[in-house]
Amino acid sequence: MAPTKDIREKFGRFRILVVGRANAGKTTLLQRVCNTTEKPEIFDRKGNKIDAIVVQSSRDRGYHEITNELVFGSNPDFIFHDSCGFEAGGVDEFKKMKEFVLERGSTMKLKERIHVIW
Repeated sequence: MAPTKDIREKFGRFRILVVGRANAGKTTLLQRVCNTTEKPEIFDRKGNKIDAIVVQSSRDRGYHEITNELVFGSNPDFIFHDSCGFEAGGVDEFKKMKEFVLERGSTMKLKERIHVIW
């Protein structure tokens, strides 16, 4: 078995946290990277699919639950986490992101770790 394949099997899909201002176009950028115009499927932390209509109003306002997993059908080997968006003086958003990174950076389970922060 190739070493790359061994590593892939240990951590499964590649997990990326995307950080930036609210409504800066992070999801649009991810669509371009994944070569799609489709919206991502959204899953909660336990892997349960969330109906996009339920979260649409919060997405329109630029609020995203950082623990939710965004997966594009065109590129299912990647899991994206969207930061809540940062606003000037927005301490709460930064605190949530920091807690998420610390938790996901220290977990022993490679499948749950953040592999990249972009």
